[in-house]
Amino acid sequence: MQIGEVSERVGYSLRTIRYYDEMGLVTPSARTPGGFRLYTEMDVYRLLVLKRMKPLDFSLDEMRDLLATLDALDGRLPSSTPRAELFDQLDGFRAAADARVEKLRQRLAMAEEFAQQLRDEAAGRTDGSSPAPEPPVRTTSA
Repeated sequence: MQIGEVSERVGYSLRTIRYYDEMGLVTPSARTPGGFRLYTEMDVYRLLVLKRMKPLDFSLDEMRDLLATLDALDGRLPSSTPRAELFDQLDGFRAAADARVEKLRQRLAMAEEFAQQLRDEAAGRTDGSSPAPEPPVRTTSA
């Protein structure tokens, strides 16, 4: 499939797909005689892996390493690394993803708490009640 169809399926811009190609993360499997990029289902899968890693702030090098590990496990990339070590690497990525998800959950909880505080504040001001008291002013003694 051509890059436009891949873009629609994955939800990435053409620019992002080209960038990942330039970085060597997802290289098109073929090109038309006119030079247009052609992608396979496996290429789409790789882009979806990257899309899931992005919100967790994995670096390009980490993305590249995970894709290489997956390729080696699936036999798409020759590897002298023992399978047990590849599974350990995969487990390391899983642990990193779990930790990053937990960090996002904590940040989301804080954001939800703040949004609720703002909703409560707005409701308190529209129902005629007085606004929340000002925080005390700190003074320093000289």
